[in-house]
Amino acid sequence: MRNILVIEDSPLVLKVLEHLFRQDGALQPVFCASFGEAQLLLETSANLFFAAIVDLNLPDAPNGEVVDLVLQYSLPCIVLSSSYNEQRRDELLLKGVVDYVLKESQHSYDYVLRLIHRLERNCQVKILIAEDSEATRHYIRRVLTPHLYQIIDAVDGDEALRILQEQPDIDLFLVDHSMPGLSGFELVKLLRQQMRRSELIILGLSADAKGSLSALFIKHGADDFLRKPFCPEELNCRVMSTLERRDLLRALKQAAQFDSLTGLHNRRSFYDNACRQLQQAARKGQGLSVAMLDLDLFKQINDQFGHASGDAALVGFAQAARQCLPHALIGRLGGEEFALLSTLPAAQLADSLQQLRAQCAHIKYAIGAPPLSFSAGIHQTTGEELEQCLQQADQQLYRAKSDGRGRSYWQA
Repeated sequence: MRNILVIEDSPLVLKVLEHLFRQDGALQPVFCASFGEAQLLLETSANLFFAAIVDLNLPDAPNGEVVDLVLQYSLPCIVLSSSYNEQRRDELLLKGVVDYVLKESQHSYDYVLRLIHRLERNCQVKILIAEDSEATRHYIRRVLTPHLYQIIDAVDGDEALRILQEQPDIDLFLVDHSMPGLSGFELVKLLRQQMRRSELIILGLSADAKGSLSALFIKHGADDFLRKPFCPEELNCRVMSTLERRDLLRALKQAAQFDSLTGLHNRRSFYDNACRQLQQAARKGQGLSVAMLDLDLFKQINDQFGHASGDAALVGFAQAARQCLPHALIGRLGGEEFALLSTLPAAQLADSLQQLRAQCAHIKYAIGAPPLSFSAGIHQTTGEELEQCLQQADQQLYRAKSDGRGRSYWQA
């Protein structure tokens, strides 16, 4: 849980924030109503706070002195203000605050909490700036640093390409159009031939006034475009919105491919990946093993101990399966039925499943519940289609369950 310092003297604003924090649950606010209280807290406990939300005008600090106080301790600072002043906003953003938020409505305070969670995620976000102007690079870094991104610089397109090849985990690429050597426009076209939008976000930059340039950048693969000069707030908004779109797409992809309870591949994803791996293995003349697994007496677990315990058993089994078979493709086909694809021969896979069975016996999923066990059927494929492999494995699973459960059978 993150501790958030809230410096605000308005009872109404404090009431709203307290309600939102209580609903959030992942953030713990510490409230104080004056510059003096904040100074004492920071002097003694600054290292305990992740970020600060501060009122720009306090009774004992009417001119924003509290902002300088918070920034002295290198805390991300979100400023709240009841009035809008564009010059003051730009000064504060360049000074290093995360954002300048008007106290307008419920939406404003929702945005503040959303911003804090964005800061948490930003710690893992890597941004590469490719810009031949040292002054512009410094300006961009100064604007983005308060948001806790990991920032890397490149002075031209060739250096940027080398860094991207060396560090494939870069999330966002800010690239100027006109640079020595490989231009930003050429670089975007080259990168989009190699990387999808979900892998790298690209924002183009240019001082060119032609509207067609931004259109060309986007048509050839950039996610967005900024025309220089731009204000700090515009840069922050563009970067944050593209990252949030990327995160949303990843979440949708995750939901489409993985079972929400166990985190394993869902039926469709397992079938798609297994078919692809079987085709690749067939081309190379490699053998694979397909297994069907079924938790024993699962209906009795739900009936006697409740569906929450049944869910706990499924989650525990999935976690143990990933640990024992880290290189296997594992999917939940539905209910208590699972399938897996492995490069291990059938006999070796049966040994690994026996180790998994031993781990399952120690899973605590309900008070007084019997040890968790499963039955399995294995088929070592010789080039059949996935559906045929699953049918063969299912026949062996039926044998295992008929002969007393808690065992694995495979074809000799």
